[in-house]
Amino acid sequence: MNKYTVTNPATGDSGPSFTLATDAEVTEAIGAADRAHSEFSRRTSVAERAALMQRVAHLHTERRENLAELIVREMGKPVAQALGEVDFAADIYSYYATHGEAFLADEPIELLGGEGSAFIRSASLGVLVGIMPWNFPYYQVARFAGPNLVLGNTILLKHASQCPESAAAIEAIFTDAGFPDGAYRNVYASSAQISDIIIPDPRVCGVSLTGSEGAGAAVAEVAGRNLKKVVLELGGSDPFILLSTDNMDEAVDAAVDARLDNSGQSCNAAKRFIVIDGLYDAFLASFTAKITGNVPGDPTSPDTTLGPLSSLGAAEGLEEQLQRAEAQGATVTARGNRMGAFFSPTVLTDVSPQSDAYREEFFGPVAAVYRVANEAEAVQVANDVPYGLGSYLFTTDPEQALRVADQIDAGMVFINGSLLDGAELPFGGVKRSGFGRELGRFGIAEFANKKLIRILR
Repeated sequence: MNKYTVTNPATGDSGPSFTLATDAEVTEAIGAADRAHSEFSRRTSVAERAALMQRVAHLHTERRENLAELIVREMGKPVAQALGEVDFAADIYSYYATHGEAFLADEPIELLGGEGSAFIRSASLGVLVGIMPWNFPYYQVARFAGPNLVLGNTILLKHASQCPESAAAIEAIFTDAGFPDGAYRNVYASSAQISDIIIPDPRVCGVSLTGSEGAGAAVAEVAGRNLKKVVLELGGSDPFILLSTDNMDEAVDAAVDARLDNSGQSCNAAKRFIVIDGLYDAFLASFTAKITGNVPGDPTSPDTTLGPLSSLGAAEGLEEQLQRAEAQGATVTARGNRMGAFFSPTVLTDVSPQSDAYREEFFGPVAAVYRVANEAEAVQVANDVPYGLGSYLFTTDPEQALRVADQIDAGMVFINGSLLDGAELPFGGVKRSGFGRELGRFGIAEFANKKLIRILR
């Protein structure tokens, strides 16, 4: 890769290209971020940085139409969802601008003996590098950059190679909001520059990556060799468990929404639907009818709910997964068609634990439905994957809801609802879905130096 290039997945048209940064430019960006930490972050208060972050939120709102247009072109997000993503990013920036001082307030410690006092003060670490994916170009950046800039860390942001225009637009917002040069710097870096130059640099203090399992393992390895803190948000194959319901239509609607969010390209989308035997046939029939009623369409239309996948390669990869699943015994209950990067919803049943599809993540509008005999089997199937990001549980029994939630191996459990994310809700997973948390009060603490200050007199 020698360029960051925009390729519209809906049309195949090529857009602007951006030249890859040179090694010297990457090194200069690290230096600028380090200077900003020394000359800006250490000389400003949380309140001053929060005021700038509130301006970042306002600028996202002011520029929402243009920002949305960019990602419709870059990765095919339907325009209504693109506008919603920009709004969510603005909410995240505003959340940390509003609550940053409270989250970072000194925490007193009650001494067990002796005179004086002690407390914990949250301090910044320094320069952080963020490696962000294409599926949510604004939201992913917001949940990393928002809390850390309020804390005082400075940001080097390496965005996905297919999102160069939105990457530049984000940097322009931070500059226009009043952050000094180096506080937030977009770098069109290569993977080799990340691993060979940026992470090993002693001025860089931590790394946050949202992306594939393979990319996370590679970055964690380099960070580990260089003793750098890492936060990873990787893949997911989230279960949607249906044990009981008094409204099947609502449960099915929630299931369809949870599968098709962002055209099925969401790490914490529901991907495996685990249904108690007594409800299985009714659920499968209604779910199949409703999900296949969503027809891929022009992402620039405000009426489109399902757009193309992010690229032709992504659609071809999903098609290969489906062919392999069918060859290994899965039943294609409803078959989606592929036209270029457009992929119609597909429903699989009879997925065997011996098949690849049982434990793979399908990053697109493909749903696998499983029949289980009881609660215990539902939990077993839900946990029988390498991932543990999110999960969805539907039941009319409050005691069962909490009992099952305690047994699910995941970082998040949503009960009787879907698409319930919020700026105040911690986001992250366990197992091969990564580690660390973003959003909420935990998100501002991941890259904080929890400094003990002990005063005798």
